[in-house]
Amino acid sequence: MIEKQFQLMVTVSNGSDFIFKIEEFRMNINHKHYTYRVTWSVEDNEYVGLCAEFPYLSWLAETQEEALNGILQVVQEVILDMQQSGEEAQIPKPLAERNYSGEFRVRIPSEVHRALATQAAEQKISLNRLVSAKLAV
Repeated sequence: MIEKQFQLMVTVSNGSDFIFKIEEFRMNINHKHYTYRVTWSVEDNEYVGLCAEFPYLSWLAETQEEALNGILQVVQEVILDMQQSGEEAQIPKPLAERNYSGEFRVRIPSEVHRALATQAAEQKISLNRLVSAKLAV
């Protein structure tokens, strides 16, 4: 946990001084826990380092290692800047540290729903199992 301390001196009516320590706690965010990817950019003719949680950030470099190190550094600097400017609430939580229930809702056209239900019935499996198998491919 990163911590900053501030002191506040208060003089009470009898003339006594009290010093209170006020601590500002910041989230301990490890920039290495984010999801990174390095890929080749045809248009830039270089490797590009990307971070899934910060889709607006990228780093171009001649090698994969330089692209990865570059995007790691940029993400670290952005996190520190956001913390220092009071934007800590907007710092995304790393995907690896998020909890997933295993459930999500998808809206599909009724014709697709009917076709999937028919396939599931023909295979003698639940609609959930059929869709789960199709998503896993």
